[in-house]
Amino acid sequence: MVDDLFFHELLLLGLLWLCVILYCVGRRRHAVTDQAHGNPAQRATRRSHAPKPFPGLTTKPYCGACEPGPGEPPPGAPPARLHSPHGRPRTVATHHQFCPEPTCRYYGWVGRGNIRTNGHPGGGPWRQLSCVACGGYFLETHGTPLHGTRVPPERLVRVVASLAEGLGIRAVARVFEVDPNTVLAWLVEAADQLQAFSSYFLHDVQASQVQLDELYAVLSAMKAGQMTEAGVIKRLECSPRWIWVAIDPVSKLLLAIDVGERTLAMAQRVVHQVVERLAPDCVPLFLTDGFREYTTALLTHFGQWVQPPRRQAQGPVPKPRWMPMPELLYAQVVKKYRRRRLVQVSHRVVFGTLAGVKHALAPQGWQINTAIIERVNLTIRQHAAAVGRRVITLCKGEAGARQQLALYHTYYNFCLPHTSIRLPLSQPEPTKGRGSAKKWRPCTPAMAAGLTDRVWTLRDVLLYRVPPWPQPQRV
Repeated sequence: MVDDLFFHELLLLGLLWLCVILYCVGRRRHAVTDQAHGNPAQRATRRSHAPKPFPGLTTKPYCGACEPGPGEPPPGAPPARLHSPHGRPRTVATHHQFCPEPTCRYYGWVGRGNIRTNGHPGGGPWRQLSCVACGGYFLETHGTPLHGTRVPPERLVRVVASLAEGLGIRAVARVFEVDPNTVLAWLVEAADQLQAFSSYFLHDVQASQVQLDELYAVLSAMKAGQMTEAGVIKRLECSPRWIWVAIDPVSKLLLAIDVGERTLAMAQRVVHQVVERLAPDCVPLFLTDGFREYTTALLTHFGQWVQPPRRQAQGPVPKPRWMPMPELLYAQVVKKYRRRRLVQVSHRVVFGTLAGVKHALAPQGWQINTAIIERVNLTIRQHAAAVGRRVITLCKGEAGARQQLALYHTYYNFCLPHTSIRLPLSQPEPTKGRGSAKKWRPCTPAMAAGLTDRVWTLRDVLLYRVPPWPQPQRV
């Protein structure tokens, strides 16, 4: 019995060896026949990993934010400047005030010399102003959160500052012994004011680089144990609580911050906001993560129609292609995770060349990464209680997160000095106490970007009357 099994195994091995020999002999005869007929032997071609040129699009991608929306159009030319031929020089500066009466021809125009001071009516804390063109009167707090309220200004400013530093609404209500609904109402009014303030000053920014990223807010259902981790991740993909951030890494200026779903429409909206902040002729280097919708969003706003050349003398003319601008540089930092741990980081140049990207990063000595925007994400979580991690105050809705982020956006750019961009003083300034002399001048991201020349206080921002449209540059 054993001999029969051994014989069958030898026979099977012999048949297999015979098949291998016949296969090799057949391949040799086939190669010799091809050489005799003049056909070169075909070799296995390896797949090229070189990046292929972008073929272009036949239609321009749609961006809903680019559609003109309803708004108050600015007038064509400002009215004539008024000058007082007599009287002593004015000691109260009114060049930043404007007439709030819509029927006045000086309505909305700043620094035209039509505003005069009229003292403090009734011994109140706020000054009364008058417009000599229409004869109207208004307080200097008109259109600000402090107008018409009986709350002391210092108390309201401290409440808003506490919210900007990361305290929750209920925590601030307990500290200042007020109702949480009152704190919420102050937050809504302050967010509207600061959002208008930020939109008024953030324009014509000259940036060499822009980093974009998105982070999600913690869901209350995950902390309560009502959902599993896999369910939370699946829900986060379609959750509206994604925080989109864009920053200039050189000046640390937050160009845009928004809340929305992780979709192409939201990427188009964020890139549109960045384009509105940048100067008309500015095309910076863009660095993002591996989210593919950024490619379409950047191509929409930094593209142009290009007519491809003809490949044949006859036939129809090829259709124009929507191609990226030659000066557009865009690179991605692609990260791979395994079991919630980072295992690989790779770089991908989408638009432009690797040499051009390195040349744009050379002045700062940087490499392709998104480290600065990721560090800012941590700062946002620390200052906005609605999107913090491992805290009691969680993000319950999109409106609440948007208001706190609007508050932090202006507070970070104009009121919070940044250590990495501080400027050395020519001469150390002595302090009032026994401390060492000051050697550095505090600098905010707005100062580093050239948008302002001073560190704003939160009180000054809340009291600033934002004009209804951008003012022309005054000589």
